[in-house]
Amino acid sequence: MASGEEDGSVEEKENNNKKRTKSAIATAWLTFYNIAMTAGWLVLAVAMARFYLQKGTHKGLYRTIARTLKFFQTFALLEVGHCAIGMVRTSVIVTGVQVCSRIFMVWFVTSSIKQVQNTESVLLFLVAWTLTEITRYSYYTFNLLHHLPYFIKWARYNLFIVLYPLGVIGELMTIYTALPFVRKSGMFSMRLPNKYNVSFDYYIFLILVMLSYIPLFPQLFLHMLRQRRRVLHGEVIVEKDD
Repeated sequence: MASGEEDGSVEEKENNNKKRTKSAIATAWLTFYNIAMTAGWLVLAVAMARFYLQKGTHKGLYRTIARTLKFFQTFALLEVGHCAIGMVRTSVIVTGVQVCSRIFMVWFVTSSIKQVQNTESVLLFLVAWTLTEITRYSYYTFNLLHHLPYFIKWARYNLFIVLYPLGVIGELMTIYTALPFVRKSGMFSMRLPNKYNVSFDYYIFLILVMLSYIPLFPQLFLHMLRQRRRVLHGEVIVEKDD
């Protein structure tokens, strides 16, 4: 009887050790990831500021930072994986929508349609994204290191109130500006007849993307407001962390 209890105790200890090891590895990876992403967006911020100070205009800015922006924004796809395997307690759907919408804006709108790259709307979402991501990844990094300055926490759960809507306005204005060029060029569209017997109109698709902001933006924004109340004011909310 004692032997069975001892075996069970040893097995439990081994399982606990494995869990602690996995947790330590996950924490180490997430710390590295968030430090790298903070650094990446800081590089973008410095590049943007330097370009404007040297040129005195935002025209040509996107072309200068496009490669770095595409790399770090695409790298954020890992966050969907972090949620999927349980490394981070966040909704896969919420994270997937946010990350994929950004990647779509970078690769399939702004980088693909050169006519919109010098518009003020692109500058608007670039500034909003950059400030948001520096704050967000800094928050995650310090939180993982168990040394979170209050001003970082305050910035994470207050600046989004302004930056999130500004980013969305910039994205929508950019897509809207791109519509005439997409319609004229027929880019990314497929007309019948073709060997695949499939029709796709990228112009219509972009309009649908714009319309999707109507139900999605309020949900995501309210989600962040709920998290703000929980983190800053200690309200108990039955919802997974952001």
